[in-house]
Amino acid sequence: MAGHSQFKNIMHRKGAQDAKRGRQFAKLIREITVSARIGLPDPAVNPRLRSALIEARVANMPKDTIDRAIKKAVGAGQGDDYFEVRYEGYGPAGVAVIVEALTDNRNRTASDVRSAFAKHGGALGETNSVAFLFNRQGVIRYPAAVASADDMLEAAIEAGADNAESDAEGHEITCATDDFFAVRDALETRFGAPESAKLDWRPTTLVTLDEEKAASLLKLLDVLEDNDDVQNVYANFDIPDAVMQKLSA
Repeated sequence: MAGHSQFKNIMHRKGAQDAKRGRQFAKLIREITVSARIGLPDPAVNPRLRSALIEARVANMPKDTIDRAIKKAVGAGQGDDYFEVRYEGYGPAGVAVIVEALTDNRNRTASDVRSAFAKHGGALGETNSVAFLFNRQGVIRYPAAVASADDMLEAAIEAGADNAESDAEGHEITCATDDFFAVRDALETRFGAPESAKLDWRPTTLVTLDEEKAASLLKLLDVLEDNDDVQNVYANFDIPDAVMQKLSA
């Protein structure tokens, strides 16, 4: 961005943010449609759909857009099917990467993901080639204002969660995947709808990156996240604050 005026910087960033928002909506619509299709189109009896609707509300998705996504699932015809696919590989500096996708064309998505890894210093591996470096967990987040740290920890443990961590930004509750929906529902009854509630891959070890490797990895993650078929990307990296400040300058 060197050489651009501040106004052009702002306009460029706004354009990028608008595009990212559009992609986020597209991914959420796809998740809502798939969730409603594989279960009932009623969030009260479809936990996955309920989680998708929470994410949509946090993203300020209009209600009519959500309703259309559910109706599309109910009236879906042949050729509208999406498949859940997980890709695993290594990025720059041996960083482990997990990519979750919803796609109507496995060959296209696999080719795009493989190309992204190859072009940005990584390599796509086989299924389960890096999953052992992560734990699958339920993660539920609430804003800090809903409760004190002690009250949230007490409520989380009572609900069956493994842990709750709180700071000035908010509360993060983690639990086993089998307990996820029960914990989420118990906390929602007490504190209202969470900011987010989803199953995450959490790394068990982290790879600390220097500026060069961090820049390469972030380019790879950006390309993956910009792919319309990709829903989530997880990686086991740590970028020191000093390095991140240089990259953000």
